[in-house]
Amino acid sequence: MRETNEMIQKQLSHRTIREFTEEKIPEEIFQQLMEVGRRTATANGMQASSIIRITDSEIKKEIAKVCNQEYVARAPELLIFIVDLYRNSQIAKEKDAYEESARDMDNFFSSFTDACLMAQNIVNAAESLGLGAVYLGSILNDSEKICEILQLPQLTFPVIGLGIGYPNQEPQLKPRMDMKFRVFENQYNTFNNYLEELKDYDEEMQTYYDLRDANRRVDSFTNQVITKFKNANPKRQEILNTIKKMGFAFHLKDE
Repeated sequence: MRETNEMIQKQLSHRTIREFTEEKIPEEIFQQLMEVGRRTATANGMQASSIIRITDSEIKKEIAKVCNQEYVARAPELLIFIVDLYRNSQIAKEKDAYEESARDMDNFFSSFTDACLMAQNIVNAAESLGLGAVYLGSILNDSEKICEILQLPQLTFPVIGLGIGYPNQEPQLKPRMDMKFRVFENQYNTFNNYLEELKDYDEEMQTYYDLRDANRRVDSFTNQVITKFKNANPKRQEILNTIKKMGFAFHLKDE
């Protein structure tokens, strides 16, 4: 019998919650979640990620419009996690020691990772307290607009949004593909026929009901992959342009 504990059980039963009750999260609990975020591991101790708490209902609506998900505006707590190299670059300038390397991709990706880790830690903590959460990668539907809405300074960039509250729905546990497709040892493993290998998973996936679409059963996973690629958002193709506009440098060899 595998050893487990309550925290692991919570993580294994993670579900995305998109509809919340009107009950507000007590400020003491919210601040505790922020402390969890603050204490999250950070690359080189630079703490180069930040959180913007959205309390203005009009700003929530603007963000929901970018996300094309009206439920975003109803989230009791809406957080946007950002790459934040502005703060450290200002520290360097005030010490007359600014380096152009503050703009490079090494620092950008370290900060991006920090922001993702903060979001995941906060979700783990929130779920342990009976709260639910929804990740909002959809803020990148128009990253430039999000930068404008949040009045982000140079050397910052929105990474992911997060809605948190008390659950008002009980979604089915979403199936996941077999471990062999995602966890490898020593080297990357490939398969000769993914459609055949994923046949059982495709069948299982079609038993899942998506509450976002009138409880309709979802398509097979392999069909979802095709749909995702076909429906690429043109604005998302401009993300690198936005990153560049926000002051970051790519230093590509062919530039």
